[in-house]
Amino acid sequence: MLNGLGGHIAPPEPVGQERAGHHSSTATTPGAQRRVLVVEDDPTIVEAIAARLRAEGFLVQTAADGPAAVETAAAWHPDLLILDVMLPGFDGLEVCRRVQAQRPVPVLMLTARDDETDMLVGLGVGADDYMTKPFSMRELVARSHVLLRRIERAAVAATTPRPGSVRLGDLEIDRTQRRVRAAGKDIHLTPTEFDLLMCLARSPRAVLTREQLLAEVWDWADASGTRTVDSHVKALRRKIGAERIRTVHGVGYALETPPGFAGEPAARSQGGSEV
Repeated sequence: MLNGLGGHIAPPEPVGQERAGHHSSTATTPGAQRRVLVVEDDPTIVEAIAARLRAEGFLVQTAADGPAAVETAAAWHPDLLILDVMLPGFDGLEVCRRVQAQRPVPVLMLTARDDETDMLVGLGVGADDYMTKPFSMRELVARSHVLLRRIERAAVAATTPRPGSVRLGDLEIDRTQRRVRAAGKDIHLTPTEFDLLMCLARSPRAVLTREQLLAEVWDWADASGTRTVDSHVKALRRKIGAERIRTVHGVGYALETPPGFAGEPAARSQGGSEV
């Protein structure tokens, strides 16, 4: 165990470590390509995360405060941002807002408080996933891989789009452009929220368990992550309307046709039956 992190962690590599507000780039595995920016002001935690990610073959830079994180992200263009909420300068939520305004990047947020309100705020400013401390280093690595795979899948989908859309009442999901409209208004969803909505839309009105959603959307089969599903569903409800997603207590969730549209088909797909 190592200061707030679950599991056994290899000691940090003998490389020049970052001072507060500074960063460096190091790759220990030949051919490493994916760039991860770790933003955390606790030296022990940031060094442990960086060492583990480098051992997994990632290029890693670190930053210890909000301004340094935004500056590094702008100059280095990371593929993934692992971001602590509590930071000097300005907090991780503001870092997330500013980085996402520069260019979209998947964000895994770390928080010391197991507070669902904080989690929903983080998801609302553009984070894709979150973990609470103490956390398993194995799970952090696994979730990092999942977020990066999602970006790869989205890039492939952009070059080979499937035509058509799905409609549930006045909710329209455009698969080609990955856009959503509800009641005639465009709804901005994060990549994770869109994938979650699409997963539910594949079987409208059918109840999907939290474990099924976790496996299909996050590629993560550990039941310890089901609270992630719950928080993302709540964030999605805030955007598309709470009445559109039904909770089956103790089981999971189903995508519903809203009141007033009960007579419409459950789903309409153009250009193919697969969603």
